[in-house]
Amino acid sequence: MNKKYYKNIDLIRVISFIAIFLYHLGILKGGYLAVCIFFTLSGYLSISSAYKQDDFRVIKYYKNRLIKLYLPLVLVTFISIAVISLIPNINFFNLKSETTSVLFGYNNFWQLSANMDYFARHTSSPFMHFWYIAILLQFDLIFPYFYMSLKKIEEKIGKNIVTVIVILLTLISTFIFCKSGIKENMMVTYYNTFTRLFSILFGVLIGIIHKYYGSFIPKFIKNKNSIIYFYLIILISLFIFALSSSNLFIIFMIITTLITCRLLDYSIINTKKELSKFDKIIKSLSSVSYYVYLIQYPIIFIFESININIVLKDIIIFTLTMLISYILYFSTNKKAKKYHIIKSVLFTIIMFITLFGAFKYITSKDYTKEMKDLEKQLEENEKLIAKNQEQYKQKLDQENLNWISKLEDLENGKEKIDDIVKNLSITGIGDSVMLGAVNNLYERFPNGYFDAKVSRSTWKANDILKDLKNKNMLGEIIVIHLGTNGDCSKGCKEAIMETCGDRKVFWINTTNLENVNKNLTEFAKNYSNLYIIDWNSISKGHSEYFYADGIHLPGTGRKAYTDAIYSAIYNEYLNEYNEHKQQVINKHEEEQKNKITFYGNSILLNAFDDLQNEFSSAKFIIDKDFTYETLKDAIKKSIDENSMTYNIVLALDSSMDISEKKYKDLIELCKDYKVFILISNNKFKNLSNTQNVTLLDFSNILKDNKDYLMKDNIHLTDKGNKALINFLSNNLK
Repeated sequence: MNKKYYKNIDLIRVISFIAIFLYHLGILKGGYLAVCIFFTLSGYLSISSAYKQDDFRVIKYYKNRLIKLYLPLVLVTFISIAVISLIPNINFFNLKSETTSVLFGYNNFWQLSANMDYFARHTSSPFMHFWYIAILLQFDLIFPYFYMSLKKIEEKIGKNIVTVIVILLTLISTFIFCKSGIKENMMVTYYNTFTRLFSILFGVLIGIIHKYYGSFIPKFIKNKNSIIYFYLIILISLFIFALSSSNLFIIFMIITTLITCRLLDYSIINTKKELSKFDKIIKSLSSVSYYVYLIQYPIIFIFESININIVLKDIIIFTLTMLISYILYFSTNKKAKKYHIIKSVLFTIIMFITLFGAFKYITSKDYTKEMKDLEKQLEENEKLIAKNQEQYKQKLDQENLNWISKLEDLENGKEKIDDIVKNLSITGIGDSVMLGAVNNLYERFPNGYFDAKVSRSTWKANDILKDLKNKNMLGEIIVIHLGTNGDCSKGCKEAIMETCGDRKVFWINTTNLENVNKNLTEFAKNYSNLYIIDWNSISKGHSEYFYADGIHLPGTGRKAYTDAIYSAIYNEYLNEYNEHKQQVINKHEEEQKNKITFYGNSILLNAFDDLQNEFSSAKFIIDKDFTYETLKDAIKKSIDENSMTYNIVLALDSSMDISEKKYKDLIELCKDYKVFILISNNKFKNLSNTQNVTLLDFSNILKDNKDYLMKDNIHLTDKGNKALINFLSNNLK
């Protein structure tokens, strides 16, 4: 081999593509950092390769990058589209717009506009990782002119100025990266060309330093391989432990870039002409690393719809990715002279699949406008939700104030019962016992009218009541104390009650005739407005209440007699008050029990206008960006603040990654409430086994009405929204 072979550069490349692959599989949490390594390598190799050319030409550079970088990208893109289009249960609704962004090299900015989150491992696109290629293409577009400008500066001023300029550009780009990482959304920092340029410029800077000044390795370091392995161990540790959610996200990426620069410093002094078996394996893997990067995510995307064991799935994905990468590399590599026939056959098959994918791309519909309209609608609905939540809070505060006021009024009402009873319009009909206590009665009931006479029989009562009624003098409360001088028939008593109508009648029993008391007690069972004042029992054992005859009353007895009447009337009003109070409380509790809180994402957000009209008294906590963690926090907050309604509706579409276990955790959190879970697919039907859970299965309706779903198979059309509202109304009201 005539050319120098820098085996450690290939080793770095292999370790990096494996780290990214494992990150995409969800195994290495910090594998995203390896992209910084590839950016640094790209900058370094671009400048180093340019310096090695005696006659650098722009067209030649573009042609080289077209063949090495762009054509494989086009190939994999169209092959992915061809395969995906043949799988019926996979929906790639952004096919047109996203593929266009890939082919024209602005996919990173497209993903920003589409609110894609690389760290969420979206399964809505097979091209989530092509943002990196877009930045490389953008860099390659300007690199020839950048390089030629540096060469002219070198020729006119000198290499030191070139180095200073690149150092300044690198520092400025690093500052921009850090500033964006602090102030901007993380994905803006991660996807933006101008923020990610710092890693590429560090690579360019190291290439220039190596060209002009050589390696910066101290001479006293003898065992250089051990230093390389030390740096690799640090990188691998970062791949394992450096979470993208960490506050040190920016630092991790800068450290990764700087370590790559140091590795490049050590790698250029370690060249080999004779390769060991291990070296050959590393070189072979390195040669297909770009294809591996291109192919891995489309395969992951396809396998997301296949329900098999996760470990087996990852093994199959890894194996298929490596196999297809080698097939593509072999069939498109001009240097491979052997197996010419096999290569031609493979190339023909690949081109046929590629052309089929290109056809699918060209004939596919662009749903960008539809999605933009949806995005606009969601934004408007978010404003409505914010307004609704504020109104709900004000309404809830007012309801609480009204309820507190109502409770205070009820308590005040209890305190007023005594005044109410004292001022009642009472009509008393009695014999000599009542006559003896009439002064006490008028004192206690100043608005009363008492007609009592010695030796009066019960038979006389109805005529007296009728006369008073005709004169409009019959009070709202009737007190009767007759029977001491003998009972009257049942018909007589019925006539008395008929005259009294629906007024409350308090009938005092006797202390001398048990049969009269017995008949009265039996008769009272037929009338809900007839109350027995059991003077016989109240006075028993109180000889001081009576004269020697045990019937008529001295002063002490008259007072006790009046108190007994008052207490009977007071207690009845108190019972009515307590019943009324309990009815008010029960009604309030029933109203609270019927209240609903909706927790949901885009499926509710899209239909919010109709939803709030249908459930005007409901509480809505809706966020299109809900994650399991933020949803759980929102529910927990409502519970902690004691603002949770009895009924909870969880309505989450497939844009939120939530497992059955996570649903069960939420159900456990809401174990004291009634939970309704809207199901738009068949994944979570086992959740109905929980006692406090009701599943609202909307999936069959969606299955039978394809026009209810938009092309993304997530959001509902106008028809779908109306069907959803009707479905919820029928099942919740």
